[in-house]
Amino acid sequence: MKMEIELLEKENTPENVIEHCKAVCRKAMKIAANFNDADRDLIRQGALLHDIGRSRTHGITHALEGVEIAQKYGYPVEVLNIIERHIGAGITPEEAQKLGLPKKSYVPQTIEEKIVAHADNLISGTREVDIDFVINKWKRSIEDSDDNIERLIKLDYELIKTFEE
Repeated sequence: MKMEIELLEKENTPENVIEHCKAVCRKAMKIAANFNDADRDLIRQGALLHDIGRSRTHGITHALEGVEIAQKYGYPVEVLNIIERHIGAGITPEEAQKLGLPKKSYVPQTIEEKIVAHADNLISGTREVDIDFVINKWKRSIEDSDDNIERLIKLDYELIKTFEE
């Protein structure tokens, strides 16, 4: 954890973003407890670094900037994928194109990618929020949010609700 925090600081990541990354890491570790096969070290690294690109921009491209930064420091492709695919419940190639991103899928694939993406959804600043809070926020802020919300609900069910039943 110390190494990733030092890297965030070295890259001049704003303090509030560093605190957010720590909160996302804590939430991700709680979710990971449901999965014996999840790589906790990978989740920790990905959660702490998921917003490192915000040291350069707060726009949608922060994920791509983050990949570039983490790559420079030799992080493995698994961490790079977590950073690239952490936005919302993922972005389809069509949505990416509309947002001005390279046309490809940014939808989380592995359990580690899904856990970090969803932990990020469930942390607002440093505060833990519930799925209804996220849905309402997305309805207000994302144009044509239905597909995104559907992916969010599926992710929540896969990672959290299944274990509450």
